[in-house]
Amino acid sequence: MKPEKKRPLVVKLGGSLWRSPDLSRWMSALKGASEAITLVPGGGPFADAVRRAQPEMGYSDAAAHSMAMLGMEQYGLALIDKFEGLRLASTPAEASEIHSRGEIAVWRPMDMAGAEQVPASWDVTSDSLAAWYARESGAQSLLLIKSVDAEACDPESLVDACFEVYSRELEVYVAGPKALVSASSIFAQGGAVGARLDFALTPRKNKP
Repeated sequence: MKPEKKRPLVVKLGGSLWRSPDLSRWMSALKGASEAITLVPGGGPFADAVRRAQPEMGYSDAAAHSMAMLGMEQYGLALIDKFEGLRLASTPAEASEIHSRGEIAVWRPMDMAGAEQVPASWDVTSDSLAAWYARESGAQSLLLIKSVDAEACDPESLVDACFEVYSRELEVYVAGPKALVSASSIFAQGGAVGARLDFALTPRKNKP
């Protein structure tokens, strides 16, 4: 008898957590999840370096977009080196193979999310890329792990300007430090961690 296939869950891990003690706590909780996890790393300090250097060097937004995605891959490689049980995946098919071995897939966007699929703009951050991947992979849920709690912020400030478009038809949750208290037990039971982000209930000032 084949084991029951796990439900897929795409998790965007905020780049701002790169030097936070919460990073290890989140990774520990995710490893015990009953879902098949695909991790989308933020850009962290690597994408920040791209943004800072652009005005001085004068490279285009298209180049910056590709460089920022490489920054996401750098963050992903750092996570794989730091935590066991994580493996790089370029496509949903590769992610499924990793899931079948009981491991967490870490998505590398460069091979899949080219300029033809996702606009080269700072308005499309790793949050929107995570939503795009979730839809492309057939996942129904997306969890955004942030370094701040959703309740303490204006919902519009939590995601980029294009996120609403890319996240349509997805169940989106946002989790900050407060969610860590119960994250391990909720992940183990297959429940939703964090607060639901529903744009139907949150009017946007500037719709893309």
